[in-house]
Amino acid sequence: RPASPPLPPPPLPSPPLPSHTPRAPSRYPLVLLLDRPRCGDVSQSMSDSSAKKTEEEWKATLTPDQYHILREKGTDPAGHGKYDKHYPESGNYYCAGCGSHLYTAEQKFDSGCGWPAFYDNVEGAITRNTDVTHGMKRVEIVCTKCDGHLGHVFEGEKFPTPTDQRHCVNSTSITFK
Repeated sequence: RPASPPLPPPPLPSPPLPSHTPRAPSRYPLVLLLDRPRCGDVSQSMSDSSAKKTEEEWKATLTPDQYHILREKGTDPAGHGKYDKHYPESGNYYCAGCGSHLYTAEQKFDSGCGWPAFYDNVEGAITRNTDVTHGMKRVEIVCTKCDGHLGHVFEGEKFPTPTDQRHCVNSTSITFK
């Protein structure tokens, strides 16, 4: 019986791409890879036209700072936001991107963190996403209606609030009336 020809050697692994080399886009949208639990009834709010704006429309609608925070997930400098030390007795906070009602004045508290802090939100107004940027796992909060980045929520910090949660919100992402 004749001998089988030898098998070719396995291919060498490709060297890793340098970090500055662009990678081909994934065939799976990033949104499908994130853990995105939703609060409230999203189907109704996501049908609103403000949730369907293009990036060009957002740039035309928002100030450069608002665009950076709401659409590019930026962060206000600590202690410099318009609403950090804003403690009205009544009123409401709205998304600076779409005007959706997010928080009440009664839900705001002084956490000393340098950003506006709320212990809860208007039901269904906020969506929570897993955020693994900056080498840590956090919970990002976005406006359910327009997906605008608001900040992050932290739990278990022992603040004397009904929920033991701190919604750490960028002043630039909200307005007050």
